[in-house]
Amino acid sequence: MENLNEEIHKAFEVIKEGGIILYPTDTVWGIGCDATNPEAVAKIFKLKKRVETQSMIVLMNGERMMYNVFKDIPEVAWQIMDLSENPTTIILDSPRNVAPNLIAPDKTLGIRIVKEPFCFKLLEKMKKPLVSTSANISGQPTPKSFKEISPEIIKGVDYVVNLHRDKIAGKPSTIIKLSSDAQVKVIRK
Repeated sequence: MENLNEEIHKAFEVIKEGGIILYPTDTVWGIGCDATNPEAVAKIFKLKKRVETQSMIVLMNGERMMYNVFKDIPEVAWQIMDLSENPTTIILDSPRNVAPNLIAPDKTLGIRIVKEPFCFKLLEKMKKPLVSTSANISGQPTPKSFKEISPEIIKGVDYVVNLHRDKIAGKPSTIIKLSSDAQVKVIRK
């Protein structure tokens, strides 16, 4: 537990200063930063060699954070999150209070509520959403474990969280898009 709290503190200090971190999520290893800081978000796009029109998701730790980013959340979003047995990313319309370069060209944002202790507690300390994108160069395979992450990514972040380095990742989250006109579309199972 002490190690967990120490890692949360170190990651928080880096994020607070506009840095980017490499960290274990509830699915795969992720690259993250303060989702309200456009300069930090731009660093991640640059590191991943990813075009800014390809959106990234953000992690949140509950209802309060969700309502800070979305004014209207369809009831079906809560139902999907409650019923999902696996980590599920929901794409919603009209986000606010996040970096503009995180918002997709169609004015949507993908979010996932996390329960994993490191991410959850880091979000509690940040009081802001955390960017989460797979720890790979855009177009390359998603690493299943820490040892599969390319040296370029490891060298390119400001801090590497020292937890779960031996863990083999599950699959990336399911992605479901909900539009304001109540349409539901599964993007990734």
